[in-house]
Amino acid sequence: MKFIHSADIHLDSPLSGLERYEGAPVDAIRGASRRAFENLIQLAIDEQVAFVLLAGDLFDGDWRDYNTGLFFVRQILRLKEAAIPVFVVAGNHDAASQMTKTLRPPENLHLFATRAPESCILEEQGVAIHGQGFATRAVTEDLTAKYPLANPDYFNIGLLHTALDGRPGHEAYAPCTLDGLRSRGYQYWALGHVHRREVVAEAPWVVFPGNLQGRHARETGPKGCSLVEVDEGQVVSVEHRPLDVVRWTVCDLDLSEVQRLDELYDRVGPSLAAAVSKAEGRMVAARLRLHGPCPIHTRLRAEQESVVNECRALAESVGSGAIWIEKLVLETEQESYEDAALERDDAFSGLLRSIRDLDLDAERLAALSEDFADLSAKLPPALRCAPDAIDPADPEQLRARLEDVKALLIERLLREGRRP
Repeated sequence: MKFIHSADIHLDSPLSGLERYEGAPVDAIRGASRRAFENLIQLAIDEQVAFVLLAGDLFDGDWRDYNTGLFFVRQILRLKEAAIPVFVVAGNHDAASQMTKTLRPPENLHLFATRAPESCILEEQGVAIHGQGFATRAVTEDLTAKYPLANPDYFNIGLLHTALDGRPGHEAYAPCTLDGLRSRGYQYWALGHVHRREVVAEAPWVVFPGNLQGRHARETGPKGCSLVEVDEGQVVSVEHRPLDVVRWTVCDLDLSEVQRLDELYDRVGPSLAAAVSKAEGRMVAARLRLHGPCPIHTRLRAEQESVVNECRALAESVGSGAIWIEKLVLETEQESYEDAALERDDAFSGLLRSIRDLDLDAERLAALSEDFADLSAKLPPALRCAPDAIDPADPEQLRARLEDVKALLIERLLREGRRP
């Protein structure tokens, strides 16, 4: 017997963080979560699985309209034609209190109750599935404490949306412990909520399959589901199957030995080509991270727009439209300022040193933040709520912009200072 365990599909959730510039694939990848879900359905049909488990956050909150629900119903009906039932628990994003729009579920879909755990018995497969969904967005109690003990006559599965004992970047919803899960006596725990795949334990199997489709630059690498095979009441394999259609990646480049911009571009091309190769035919949204102390630090910051567009042009030539630069992140450091210029005892070197040493104390940062508060409130929600949100009133973001301004001024002054 085989079954599929998936979670955190976030159907119709927009991919975020992809900068809007001419040629950016914003529209092309808007439907990535749908196409990944179609891949999941096709995998279930191709593998002739006994059933599909969806461990929460099937949706991303209330639907904007009924199209999201209609799409989901159509896909579940494909499984009905293949005689494959689907079992779902609601997570924090699609909790009962979050959803106002509903459609009558197909006959092959079972949505577990939210008031108390319930069990579904599949006599033909010899399986008992136990689950409870979220009634509200923030569930803070241990739901597993009330899950029934294992039925000794069946292969027992616990279906649960949880942060377990806590995972970085995820709210501590429905907290529980590994010992608590083991106390139920189940053979497999199908968990959801954590977007990074993790096999927590194998005795019994406790698995987070990760989300189905990465949605931003913090959700990198292959995304998909777990295909589980059971023989004579024992799990014999838990295989990760990538189903994503857009692959997020971070290309890290150490510029410690880079002396010129041409050398940078010579390194960018192969790094992007490697990302395309690893994606196995999928679209790639790449974050290009440049770091390390290097002589071209000030020039990179001063000519940032030019540098990012050169890199995007390289992406076009390397990937033939298959890879885009989601963002260029500059984390380089100045290796050394122009020693000769700084050591001179004249007004020019004094100006350079003043700019280099310029800093903002807490009081001045607070005053600037106050000045920018009105501007921050006027920014579009998409900019303020994205994973890399822009907030001109944030003191740390102001400090980072100060470094950009310093680099720009120093680069311009040094360029002028070198002229005869």
